[in-house]
Amino acid sequence: MRSIVLSNGGSIGFRQLLKHFFWRMIQVLPDRGFILLKFFSMSGRFPNLDFPRTFTDKVQVRKLYDRDPLFPVMVDKHAVKKLVSDRVGDDYTIKTLWVGRDLSEVDWNLIRLPAVVKPTHGSGQGAFLEKPEDISALLRSDLPAKWLATEHHLCNREWAYGEFEPQLIIEEMLQGATDAPDDYRFFVFSGEVRMIEARLRREGVAYEAYFSPDGTRLDLESGYIPPAPGHVELPASLAKMTSIARQLACGTDFVRVDLYACEERICVGELTLYPGGGFPGCVPEAWDKKLGDMWDLRAKPQKSRATKLAGRLQPTS
Repeated sequence: MRSIVLSNGGSIGFRQLLKHFFWRMIQVLPDRGFILLKFFSMSGRFPNLDFPRTFTDKVQVRKLYDRDPLFPVMVDKHAVKKLVSDRVGDDYTIKTLWVGRDLSEVDWNLIRLPAVVKPTHGSGQGAFLEKPEDISALLRSDLPAKWLATEHHLCNREWAYGEFEPQLIIEEMLQGATDAPDDYRFFVFSGEVRMIEARLRREGVAYEAYFSPDGTRLDLESGYIPPAPGHVELPASLAKMTSIARQLACGTDFVRVDLYACEERICVGELTLYPGGGFPGCVPEAWDKKLGDMWDLRAKPQKSRATKLAGRLQPTS
């Protein structure tokens, strides 16, 4: 049974383990304090939550203050399929084979393999079911219970993930020529695609490549996973994928639309409101400010007491 999580080809060092320990220690803090300290531990600077300018700062402000009632639907991997169907049609949704909270209730005779199982409320969790032995291994494990118990909305303080009951979903498994299909992530600001990130799976290892909307490769890397070597061919359906991304992003100031190109099919993977929690590495640092300039942030920062006090202490002319 393979995990759906892509490896970056490296290992977790001692310093990273210390960071994970620190993040667990600060989980008790209110949202603003947690965000400030976690961000600082990753970048050596505090995010500007009062006057955000960069993309990463603006994600933090969205997490704190934007309570759009559509957001929980957009991040729920089951509920979002109706939104996708309403906006672009059923042809672009990944087929759901089962959804619920207890895998013992599944009639596995009706589940056609290969398939994917994952929670509806998180990311970085799930497994490929490619043969009957994988089903047996999954049912013997405690993974489904752990997935459902994960309070994903608290991990990075992403409000929308805590607004619906977590479930498990089994979907058809999309397949590329040699592995899982490549993932194309469209950064859409106020209805316009501004950047495309390709996540490629090669022998279980993840690679990345960034492109302008016209398909020109950009000399960018996030530092999170290695850049894809050599030439990366974008799908022939790029124009259609761009159109789908724009339609799905309608009415939002920013959303990342994740699409799969699989032979002749285009499928919606997910709609991402808080890429990487908005922490360093979620976008290339070289474009953090540039992407921030593209984002006309709808959520208005609520100034902290310290900022208000500093304003009152400013001398008047």
